[in-house]
Amino acid sequence: MAKVYFTKEITPEGLLKAFNALGRELKGKVAVKISTGEPGGHNFLQPSLIAKLVGELKGTIVECNTGYPGKRYSAADHWQAIKDHGFYDIAPCDIMDEEGEMALPVEGGHHLKENVVGAHLANYDSMLILSHFKGHAMGGFGGALKNMSIGIGSSKGKILIHTSGAGTDMKASFTADHDSFLESMADACKSVIDYMGAENILYVNVANRLSVDCDCDSNPHEPEMADIGILASTDPVALDQASVDMVYASDDPGKAALIERIESRNGIHTVEAAQALGYGSRTYEIVNLD
Repeated sequence: MAKVYFTKEITPEGLLKAFNALGRELKGKVAVKISTGEPGGHNFLQPSLIAKLVGELKGTIVECNTGYPGKRYSAADHWQAIKDHGFYDIAPCDIMDEEGEMALPVEGGHHLKENVVGAHLANYDSMLILSHFKGHAMGGFGGALKNMSIGIGSSKGKILIHTSGAGTDMKASFTADHDSFLESMADACKSVIDYMGAENILYVNVANRLSVDCDCDSNPHEPEMADIGILASTDPVALDQASVDMVYASDDPGKAALIERIESRNGIHTVEAAQALGYGSRTYEIVNLD
C-alpha cells in the first residue's frame, strides 16, 4: 500500500520534513517542476516556502509555456513572470520548451499515442513534482497529476491533452469530451514516468491557499477554506487521492466551494484513469509526521 506522508506545518522546515520522509534520493541533475503562476494571481507556491528544499536538492526550477495567450505564453513574457514572482532569485530556472519540444510515446494510453513535452526535459536525471494543490476551472482540481501532465507539456502538448490528441487549437478543448480530457492527463503522466523512470520522480502537494481556481488564473477566487498542510509520496495517484480526501474530511464549512468545483468537473476521474494505467494506487496509508 502506498504511503502518503503528512504534516500540517506549511513552512520551509515542514516542506523539508515531508520530502525527507520519502527516504529516497533524487540523483544527478534534478528538475523541480512547479507552477510559476500567471501574473495577477498570488496563490502559487512562494519562493520563500520552497527555496530551502530546492537548494538542498541543488535543483533547477522548471516550467513550460502556456497553451493559451497570456503573460506566460511566450518565453520572453514567461521569463519576466519568473523574475517578477521571485523564482529567479532562489534557484536556476528553465523554460523547458523555450528551444523546442520532443514527443514521448504513450504506451497503452486511454487516448494519446504521444505526449509532447519541453525538449529540455532530456537534460534532467530526476524530478520533484512540487505542486500547489487547489481547484481548477477545467480539471476540477490541480495536484501532482496535473502538474506532471499539463505542466510538463509544451504549448502544443498542452493543447493535445486538452483535445485528447485530436486538435491543435485550445478553443477546441471547450467542445471536446470532458472525461477524455481528464483521461488524457493520466496518459501524459504515464509517458513522463516511463521516460524518467518511476524511481527518479518524487511528489509533494502543498495544500494551502485552497482557491477553486488554478494558479494559471490571473484573477483567482480567494480561498474559502483554511490551509490543510503538506503531503508527500512516491505515488502520484495516492498523493492526489489523499489530498482530495483531506478536503472532504475537513471540518471547515468553506470546503463546500472546492468540493463543488471538483465534483462539477468530475475531477476525481483523472485519478481513476491514472490508477487504471497502473502507475499508482488510490489505496494509501497516511503517515502523520506531526
